[in-house]
Amino acid sequence: MFEEADNFADLFRGGLPYYLLITLPILIICSSNPVLAASEFGVQRMSQYDVHGVAYGCRASALNLEAKSLYTWQTSRHCVLTRLQDMTIDHFREIRAKAGGLVVLLPEDAAALSLEDKQHIHLLEQAMMVQDVPIPVYFSKYDPKLNGIIDEVTRTTVRNQKQSAQKRDSAFSEIFGSISANGYQVVVSGASHTVNKQSKIPIIQGELAPLKPGKALDGDNKLPLIIVTAHLDTFGLTNSRQSNADVAVLLTLVELFSKLHASIPKYRLIFLVSESGLLLNFQGMKKWLDSNLDENVQIQHAEFVVCLDTIGKLLSHENIYMHVSKPPKEGTSMSGFYKTLRTVAQRYGNVSVEGVHKKINLADTLLAWEHERFSMKRMPAFTLSNVKSHKDPLRNTIFDDDTVEEQLDALERNVKIVAEALASHIYNVPAEDGAAGEIFTGSMAISREQIKPWLNIRSTLQNNDLKYAFEKYLRNVKVTYEKPDAREPDFMLYDDRDALLNIYNVKPAVFDLFLTFMIAAYLTATYFAIFHFPRLYGFVCRMTVAKTKVN
Repeated sequence: MFEEADNFADLFRGGLPYYLLITLPILIICSSNPVLAASEFGVQRMSQYDVHGVAYGCRASALNLEAKSLYTWQTSRHCVLTRLQDMTIDHFREIRAKAGGLVVLLPEDAAALSLEDKQHIHLLEQAMMVQDVPIPVYFSKYDPKLNGIIDEVTRTTVRNQKQSAQKRDSAFSEIFGSISANGYQVVVSGASHTVNKQSKIPIIQGELAPLKPGKALDGDNKLPLIIVTAHLDTFGLTNSRQSNADVAVLLTLVELFSKLHASIPKYRLIFLVSESGLLLNFQGMKKWLDSNLDENVQIQHAEFVVCLDTIGKLLSHENIYMHVSKPPKEGTSMSGFYKTLRTVAQRYGNVSVEGVHKKINLADTLLAWEHERFSMKRMPAFTLSNVKSHKDPLRNTIFDDDTVEEQLDALERNVKIVAEALASHIYNVPAEDGAAGEIFTGSMAISREQIKPWLNIRSTLQNNDLKYAFEKYLRNVKVTYEKPDAREPDFMLYDDRDALLNIYNVKPAVFDLFLTFMIAAYLTATYFAIFHFPRLYGFVCRMTVAKTKVN
């Protein structure tokens, strides 16, 4: 035992510790710092849903690939790391077809971008949503650290391209550069793309009918009926929306008319909010019509239906468009409301109201506007919007192009126009009287403070704020849910859980090969040095003795 200890001590009296003192620092320098090499970010997977059996959005979630810039990725083993504003539609199509994954950094402040950049982002956003995407796509809110990683990946690429354009490096320089370069590995955990078996679309309705003091007015059901609708957008490119201006307008109208309508038996007003818009083909409103139209004859004879869609956009706030499937006949209630709306709009910044006629194309899988659901049931209906075309990408965007103040300015004016026109029609107040004909003035004046609380209203599946707002001002409030059919679902939603993006600073694969050769060479040299140590020791002794004799 002691003999073995002496041999072990003899080993350390040789040169091995000195080799370790030299080699270990080299290995430590070559290895990455485990603290600085890993970064974690919260991301959202691109939305995934089906409509009438057609797949849309992202169809994958697993991601563990090498990160590359928008300009250097080549194969399906690469994950593209880029900013949204740097990517073009052609870039996305190529990435969708050939890359292994995509991680996109969203703009820090969309409202601060130039008009050209905003239009570019909206067109790209629309192009990404009209097809299924077989690769995992994740979006991250703006993060300076992730922005720095994208800068580093892109900067390395640009530097290499400039060097190649100026002169061609030697083979040794290129090999050394590839060995010394740093790379990134992208890993996403916690993501899922399984079917949400609890998929459902809430539809909430409430009624504003006149009341006599202490009791309901008899014959409410004999009063003429107007229906006002809006849809709550719960998702877009990602599973979050910044604001819902259309629902904010509807809830402001509910609050305003609840103050007037309690004692003036003129009309019944039904307010509807469905949590399914253009992307889900207005399935919620289809369900509501199928359930109520046959049971309630008065709904079939409503004077008209007002649908609100993209009514608070500043980019086109000088115009309000009245979209119809069939031009209203002269003398009808809808024609009279259109004339009243045009007259009232002139009071507020000389806003013009323009009618847009688009026939319903039954061959299309998706409808263009929500009012088409009512028009197909032969009900007079129209949509009020700030956009002229149903293909305008502003309808689906998840970005707020305007600041809060700019958005409130546009909403305040549009609410005033719609509310005054609707009140003039209901209470038979001539709109031509100008300021003298205004109804919502004084203590009932419309202000942005009324609108602002409703801007960030959430889904009924998340909280009861929308239901409480209806119950506060309306009666006969009812919440129903549209669920997909088990055999032939009209729509299908998928899990939208947030995920964690981990980016690791790693060496390229060629570095592993280089390190393997270095370790093999080191072990070989160590082996031969130990095996031939007596000869080496004798040679050193002879040289030392010879040098001493000479001196």
